[in-house]
Parts: sequence; C-alpha cells; structure tokens
Amino acid sequence: MREIVLDTETTGLSPQSGDRLVEIGCVELINHIPTGKHFHVYINPQRSMPEEAFRVHGLGDDFLADKPLFNSVAEAFRAFIGEATLVIHNAPFDMGFLNAELEGAGLARLTNDVIDTVMLARQKHPGARVSLDALCKHYGIDNSRRTLHGALLDSEILAEVYLELIGGKQVSLALTAEEDAGGAGVMAEKIAARQRPLPLPSRITAAEAEAHSAFVGRMGDSAIWSQYETGDATQ
Repeated sequence: MREIVLDTETTGLSPQSGDRLVEIGCVELINHIPTGKHFHVYINPQRSMPEEAFRVHGLGDDFLADKPLFNSVAEAFRAFIGEATLVIHNAPFDMGFLNAELEGAGLARLTNDVIDTVMLARQKHPGARVSLDALCKHYGIDNSRRTLHGALLDSEILAEVYLELIGGKQVSLALTAEEDAGGAGVMAEKIAARQRPLPLPSRITAAEAEAHSAFVGRMGDSAIWSQYETGDATQ
C-alpha cells in the first residue's frame, strides 16, 4: 500500500482571494513505512509575500524570485503522487490550494483518496488540541527542528504522527510478522546454505570408541545405546 504524506506552504489562507502555493513537500510511505523517497519544491507565487505569511514560514520575495512557476513543476508533482492515498493535516486547506493551482495550469483536479490527520486526531483524542505541535508533544515526537513551518519537514514529522494515530509500533510489528511469514521459504534457503558440507571430525580417540563399544556390549541387546550406534563411533 502506497501513501504520500503531503504538506504545503502558501502566501495566505485563501486561493479564492489570490493566495498561491510557495512550497510543496511529500514523503512516500509503503505499508506505513517511510521509504526515503520524497518530492520537494519551492514555487514562485508571482505575487508579493504578506508579512503574516512570511512570519509563518520565512519564505520571502527575494528567496522565491528565481524559483519555478507551478506550471513547470505540476507534472512532476502529479507523477510522484500517482494514485497513492494522500495523508494531509487539515486536508481541505492543502487540497484547496493544490486543485486551484492545477486548474489555473489547465490540469485536472486531484482525485486521490485523502486521509485528514486532523479528523483522525479528533476521533482518537476528542476535546484535545490536534495541531501538529500538540500531537508531537502528546506522542513524544521530536519537533525541535520546527522553528518555522516547512513543507518537507512538516511532512516528515506528520508521517511519524500518522503512524501513532493509526496504531503506533503495533502497525510495524504486524507488518514485520507478515513479512516474516511471507519470507519463510527464503529463510529456509539461507539456513540450508549455512549447513556444513562435511561433519566435524570426532573428538574421541579410536581407543575411547572401542572401550565405549565394549561397555555397551556388556549391557545386552536391550541397551539404549545400541539404538544410536552407527557402526563407526569415530565418525
């Protein structure tokens, strides 16, 4: 199962009011485990950055001036997410901006399934604060690097929060058990490959083996030892 944890930064709160995307960050999960693959891009919004937004993410006009326009990164973004389920904190906000930008570029809106971690958190912790920082504190996730909002960093942190919201370490343990069961044949091959091609030489001398055989012989045919005699005790 492929999922994409996604976050954006913008010039404001409403694409209908002319606000634009300035950053997209995505991290890939396969079976709820980060693969290390990510998509990250800064975008020139073709408008000035309001002071209120700058205080949130620190992305100013000078920094964004030479960044690509959304039109030139849209196809790469869509190719990365593919048909994966999107995991987003406060999904209506980010999806609203993404679809507005896609429509402005003459492209189709996103039809991916979406998991809103705000809704998940409210279901799991009714009445509690469900901001990303609050959830990090609740689950003991280190977010000390988050001095400013950043789409890629927030996606990485959200991936950890998401795992906790859907069951934490129990999910990883279940997946590990499934992988172990599915890989039983491979493990058997590895074990077989480690067998010695020839048995180790015996550590007893020929005289000791002969004395042992004589001792067993005196015990009669009913002796337990007789069932294990190989005929060559030195092997």
